[in-house]
Amino acid sequence: MKLADLDVIVTAPPAPGWGGRYWIIPKVTTDTGVVGYGECYASSVGPEAMKAVITDVFSRHMAGENPENIELMFRRVYSAGFTQRPDLTVIGAWSGLEMACWDILGKDRDRPVHALIGGRMNDRIRAYTYLYPRPDHPLPEFWSSPAMAAEAAFDMVEKGYTAVKFDPAGPYTIRGGHMPSMYDISLSVAFCKAIREAVGDRADLLFGTHGQFSTGGAIRLAKAIEPYSPLWYEEPVPPDNINQMARVAGATSIPVATGERLTTKAEFAPVLRAGAASILQPALGRAGGIWETKKIAAMAEVYNAQIAPHLYAGPVVWAANIQLGASIPNILMAETIETPFHNDLIKGSLRVEDGYIPVPTAPGLGIDFDEDLARAHPYDGDGLHLQMQEDPIGYHGVNNFGGGAPVKR
Repeated sequence: MKLADLDVIVTAPPAPGWGGRYWIIPKVTTDTGVVGYGECYASSVGPEAMKAVITDVFSRHMAGENPENIELMFRRVYSAGFTQRPDLTVIGAWSGLEMACWDILGKDRDRPVHALIGGRMNDRIRAYTYLYPRPDHPLPEFWSSPAMAAEAAFDMVEKGYTAVKFDPAGPYTIRGGHMPSMYDISLSVAFCKAIREAVGDRADLLFGTHGQFSTGGAIRLAKAIEPYSPLWYEEPVPPDNINQMARVAGATSIPVATGERLTTKAEFAPVLRAGAASILQPALGRAGGIWETKKIAAMAEVYNAQIAPHLYAGPVVWAANIQLGASIPNILMAETIETPFHNDLIKGSLRVEDGYIPVPTAPGLGIDFDEDLARAHPYDGDGLHLQMQEDPIGYHGVNNFGGGAPVKR
């Protein structure tokens, strides 16, 4: 069996667009007719340019190869052009293609992917969700309303979730880490207080930031929210400032989490060595795929760190996250995004039940991908999957953050 054909599908989730502006789905077919799907979470270039990168990586390093030879193909990609270092875009392309290879192998052997990478360690994976607005919550007011966030949190806990994530501390920008305004610190405290009062001890609070703070600013904010015992403090400083993240980790009782913007074990290993985080959040469509992230999880074991796969993408990445999580002993939880489009794109083949994701037993990634639905929602915009604010934050009021991709009007 050899890898023969590639098609790249770019699909845009309908409004409100949770999960980003578009999702890039490589479809790989073998010479024996087995089809595998993956998802590339790489957004530093637009989707048309990314399609060209995916096509180049496939034709140059993978076409005609046995899909079993994951390690060989990874080393070709990692070494391409005399590099042998992490390249966010190239490894992002590889990550989705690698998922498709595992999907093919599982289908060919009539086994789920986790059975091929160490077997089943976990029958279900604890789920967490970002706090998204109810249908009756107005936007953009929701993003700066502790009361509405508390209502959304209560709803999620009633559904069975035991962890909820929110990020009220203002937007990320193209600038370096900034000092939070007192308005943003006060609002962050108000969010933590309102959500903790709403959920009590039924759920963990996951405090999200996006690497937007200076070291001193991150420590100030951490001290302000510590009384509410968040389970984690996500990416408090820019992700490449590992030593400064370690300073933050050493200054707060809140566990630090990071990793959604890192790729390959080469970028995760220094985080562990420095003690910068005890929770790693690899995005499998960017980190190097399933096998590379399995190695990252093994490194984390040595440092007594846990894995919480990140998801701001489509359901194929979610499926890969669950296959990985089923096979490792140090899974903490996995992010979920429950929208009708996520569900319909995989025909309901993954779900959250009382706060946990049952590990599927179907072959490959365990999903039934609706290719026709994906093609029926092409992306026609010119923005990137996610974009950062250019303007600096202000200090005369709350700095509103719109929860990722803007709502489509």
